[in-house]
Amino acid sequence: MRRIAMASMTGTVIEFYDFFIYGTAAALVFNKVFFPELGAAAGTALALATFGVAFVARPFGSILFGHFGDRLGRKGTLVTTLLMMGLSTLAIGLLPTAGTIGVAAPILLVVLRIVQGLAVGGEWAGATLLTAENSPGKARGRYALFPQLGPSVAFSLASTTFLITALTMSPEAFQSWGWRVPFIGSVVLVGVGLYVRLKLEETAAFKEKAAGPVSTSLPIADVFRTRTRAVLLGAGSTTAVFAFFYIGVTYLTTYGTAELGLARTTVLAMGIIGGLVFAATTILGAIASDRIGRRTMVVIGNALSVVGGLVAFPILDVGTPLAFGIGISVVLGVVGFAYGPIGAQLPELFPTRYRYTGAGIAYNLAGVLGGGVIPLVAAALVPAYGSFAIGLVLAGVSLLSLGCAIALPRTDADSLADQDALVAPAVA
Repeated sequence: MRRIAMASMTGTVIEFYDFFIYGTAAALVFNKVFFPELGAAAGTALALATFGVAFVARPFGSILFGHFGDRLGRKGTLVTTLLMMGLSTLAIGLLPTAGTIGVAAPILLVVLRIVQGLAVGGEWAGATLLTAENSPGKARGRYALFPQLGPSVAFSLASTTFLITALTMSPEAFQSWGWRVPFIGSVVLVGVGLYVRLKLEETAAFKEKAAGPVSTSLPIADVFRTRTRAVLLGAGSTTAVFAFFYIGVTYLTTYGTAELGLARTTVLAMGIIGGLVFAATTILGAIASDRIGRRTMVVIGNALSVVGGLVAFPILDVGTPLAFGIGISVVLGVVGFAYGPIGAQLPELFPTRYRYTGAGIAYNLAGVLGGGVIPLVAAALVPAYGSFAIGLVLAGVSLLSLGCAIALPRTDADSLADQDALVAPAVA
């Protein structure tokens, strides 16, 4: 289990690292190299919009790779998503700028971003199933937290990479070629991830399912015929997690430099701290879910997010490096309590034969609203209503997630087997 857990975390760290370095680059430099004719404000807004394009692609990725993951197996699907993410990230690092090839540059950037979205849309569910379907029930939350650590570790790693480039080269060099280093260098991480994943075996639950009767219906059809409520409530309960996290990893990078006037190196350094705080609360939330229940822990996390949304921006607006560090730690740290348990909770809502598809769709639908829409809304709110308006939006999204979490059924140590038993007569 330790080997499986580390393999699942390694893969998600690499996938989300590739995903996040795009967000950091979009906030810092893409407005200048891909949208130079639009000016700073409009260029930044459009650069962040290209970041959001991937969230539209993510649900389609969960359907596509969920289908093959449920039909052919988890392992091969996860190898494919890692390759897609790695190759598209390398291509972004090698992409000519608008000054070289004109309007083709931003068009190709969007296409590659869509490929990234498809890949990461298929990644999360498969990685969590590696641990959830192999782990002993009473420790499922503890083992399922490892892929959940991927985003926090990846964000800290991405911030570290950009911080090193910022400290070792001039702003002109960074804008000219330095921003490409994290994208091209990710090839090394992808190679490590492929080596680890190719050595994995298929999950025990999928092997057992593959040995039994084969369903002729499509996994996506099964999900919405029998588990529509679970998908919608699962997505709703997770939306606040995405909203807070992507405000923290994308919007606050721009907010700290452009609105608060902080140095880029300061913002990146504080981002590393925020990512580590998020990792710590993710661990606490996942472990606690084995003791007090997944739903209870997700409810607690979303309730804390209501408060976190209201206090974060008054702290950030103090404008000092320390205040920024505390504020981003609040934004990222508060949602870890809910994010940690969902690595076990969402898979526990679906039976094995369409678990990859169901859990992936629920997770990535939450990403569309929380991660794709909310950061764009935030950028528009500040000029008109001030930063506290973002806090009100975050608190409102948290209340929505809180209500959905309360409405979800309880899941427990035996729920994976229980879900399979419920659909066994239909399969037969």
